[in-house]
Amino acid sequence: MTLANKASNPDNPKTKPRTTKKAQLIRLLKAKAGADIASLSTRLEWQRHTTRAALSGLRKAGYEIGMNRPEGKPPRYRITADPEVANG
Repeated sequence: MTLANKASNPDNPKTKPRTTKKAQLIRLLKAKAGADIASLSTRLEWQRHTTRAALSGLRKAGYEIGMNRPEGKPPRYRITADPEVANG
């Protein structure tokens, strides 16, 4: 088994589950104050247009994303509702 396989092996109790960038984005957007595009881009190491596209993808997936424009500051985005879970 190679080192790469050990890191992704779910049977190995010493490895942590991988945190995806999408999961990180959702966590950042669920913060009470939300986040602006510049800070999200920096934290996720994405370009700004990639960050905006990821926000669009979350909206298409059913997340409600609100935007707040503080006076003289860049807009801040925050998840206001998770997608509805289909019953059935």
